[in-house]
Amino acid sequence: MNLIDFFLEPLSYDFMVRALATTLIASIVCAVLSCWLVLIGWSLMGDAVSHAVLPGVVLAYIVGAPFALGAVVFGFLAVALIGAVRDTSRVKEDAAIGIVFTTLFALGLVLISVTPSQTDLNHIIFGNLLGVSWADLIQVIILGAITFTILITKRRDFTLYAFDPTHAHAIGLNPKLLGAALLGLLALTAVVALQAVGVILVVAMLIIPGATAYLLTDRFGRMLVIAPAISAACAVIGLYLSYYLDTASGGMVVLAQGAVFALVYLFSPRHGLIGTRVMSTRRRRALASAQ
Repeated sequence: MNLIDFFLEPLSYDFMVRALATTLIASIVCAVLSCWLVLIGWSLMGDAVSHAVLPGVVLAYIVGAPFALGAVVFGFLAVALIGAVRDTSRVKEDAAIGIVFTTLFALGLVLISVTPSQTDLNHIIFGNLLGVSWADLIQVIILGAITFTILITKRRDFTLYAFDPTHAHAIGLNPKLLGAALLGLLALTAVVALQAVGVILVVAMLIIPGATAYLLTDRFGRMLVIAPAISAACAVIGLYLSYYLDTASGGMVVLAQGAVFALVYLFSPRHGLIGTRVMSTRRRRALASAQ
């Protein structure tokens, strides 16, 4: 098999075309949002929202509504409940997140276990990328376009909120509103990624790209380019590997992202574990030779 056949053969199947389009959209949108999640320190919040949408998806299936509708409703519900528990009790935010997302996730598991279904609802948990329909793809495109457009349009406001909420308030912005908007976009993004990798792996797509870019650059503007570029490349690599190795597609996409993060963690020139030591050794040698 030559190189051209290697790349074109999977695309001769409609399900692979849909899977590739869905994965690329989900990975890019998740990667852009992940830059703010990593910067603000909302990794656990991403985990919470991605798991909390499960009962919404199951209830939407029961009543015959679109999965996205139920997921968005429960995503917003999770955010509201976390804020309510945090603001009206002595419980801190991390504990509130743990309580809400585990309870809602457990509710989703119970609903799956008692819901008679001709559809395997477990694909909501583990993902079913190769089973994405054209209707699912259109839904992903619409939600992904909405989320991506808002993130890019309001990127300056969101970035200022992430770095200095006090200054954002001083110049007339509403930090609480900006935070709520980011959480709402997080809920929408979780729904987009849900089609690709399922509930369990959504958090990986929401965190790994931003964390990888964070180790590669100190400028946030560059992070917004590096993170989606890496995520998109991993989406293609993971999907092709899953096709030729006959493995879980969503899992391979996340494994590809994890492998890239491991390489960057070790060899990044600025912040890598080994890369920084090599650069430091070269500087010392340069100074010694200069003297």
